[in-house]
Amino acid sequence: MPKQSAGILLYRRKNKKVEVFLCHPGGPFYKNKDTAVWSIPKGEFDSDEEPLNAAKREFEEETGQPIAGDFEELKPVKYKNGKIVYAWAVQGEVDEHSIKSNLFPLEWPPKSGKYINVPEVDRAEWFTVEIAKQKIIPALTPLINDLVENVIR
Repeated sequence: MPKQSAGILLYRRKNKKVEVFLCHPGGPFYKNKDTAVWSIPKGEFDSDEEPLNAAKREFEEETGQPIAGDFEELKPVKYKNGKIVYAWAVQGEVDEHSIKSNLFPLEWPPKSGKYINVPEVDRAEWFTVEIAKQKIIPALTPLINDLVENVIR
């Protein structure tokens, strides 16, 4: 069975424009990277977990903030490696300056046998749809397109 991930595409309206909430991955590999590396708060889940519940859990783990609202399912995205990303759009508000992500051990430098704890997310920001499409991992761009075409009224 291919790996599966679930996440939340949070959006808001500000100054008559739609903005989406994206997270920048933590760790030394992404430290100086900005374009095409941001993501929605998401993570892998097992088959016995309800995908929407996994998405909500991952959102809270990666941001330190719970999420609630009227969730609208987006079309799943399939990565080239076969991994499937399930996502839900929800309108809401989150303080991007109050992000508190969980940590994970990372071998650094690679193949050194030494480990450091790094946050899954080192920062988060609100972006207009146009800017978000430049910032997000290209494989996740269809989620933003689906939001604009089918969710925002």
